[in-house]
Amino acid sequence: MKRLEEMNLVDDFLVNSLTSHKIYGEESSRYILECILHRKIGKLTVVPQRFWGGENTEDHGVRLDVYLDEEDGEIFDIEPDKNDGEDDIASLPRRVRFYHAKIDAGNLAAGEDYSKLRNVIVIFITTYDPFGRERMVYTIQNGCVEEPDMPYEDGAKTLFLYTKGTKGNPPEELRQLLRYMENSIVENAQSEGLKSLHKMVTAVKCDGEVGLAYMKSFEREQRIKAEGVALGKAEGKADDILMLLSCKGEIPEELSETILGEKKIERLNAWLIAAAKAGSVSDFRKECGI
Repeated sequence: MKRLEEMNLVDDFLVNSLTSHKIYGEESSRYILECILHRKIGKLTVVPQRFWGGENTEDHGVRLDVYLDEEDGEIFDIEPDKNDGEDDIASLPRRVRFYHAKIDAGNLAAGEDYSKLRNVIVIFITTYDPFGRERMVYTIQNGCVEEPDMPYEDGAKTLFLYTKGTKGNPPEELRQLLRYMENSIVENAQSEGLKSLHKMVTAVKCDGEVGLAYMKSFEREQRIKAEGVALGKAEGKADDILMLLSCKGEIPEELSETILGEKKIERLNAWLIAAAKAGSVSDFRKECGI
């Protein structure tokens, strides 16, 4: 796990900490959006890591990294992304489709007319080329296949910004921003706007509350990782017990479920020894009391 001072703005934690910061949040968010969209941005409400769950626990939810609500304007979702696995890239268009659906569903009240549905721009900033065309900017909008020139405005737009892209003719301001976001060092803060942004980034990295939040997130990640390792060990031992018992007779379904459901390594170790020594499944159950 990176140290906080080594992080760049393409790292989820840092961009979230910057854009949601009580002092620098709105200013930094506005600067980033204005560089990307080449227009003035109005008053912003920043909702860090907004989560929309499914209709029930079995439905897929979504966590948005930087959700920005422009007063009397548009809704923006900024997603720095470094997940460059083959499957991750292949599923990216469907992931974006799902993000748009969740944002739309959360922004139209019951009984409201569809004309009230606000424009939404989802912005992915990637350190990999999502489509292999070497472009810095890929703009995605719905349209008519048979009549590509026919106006069709549904208010949904997606921008994929590839930090290393060479094709196209994006403004120099955007090129510099993406270079800085990928490698957020003072040498990459060339313009006055980026110098100001870098000062904000540096201040956020030095903020004690941000540092404490990062340590907590690190500890949480380590705990989840440790729990995952422990769970994997438990599952492996349970499988070993069942494999030994399968050589000694038929295993009742409730016994199998009990063994697979046990998570205490000490108990599983004792059962594994008992399974190795037992002459039958019945002997094992008597020995272990299950």
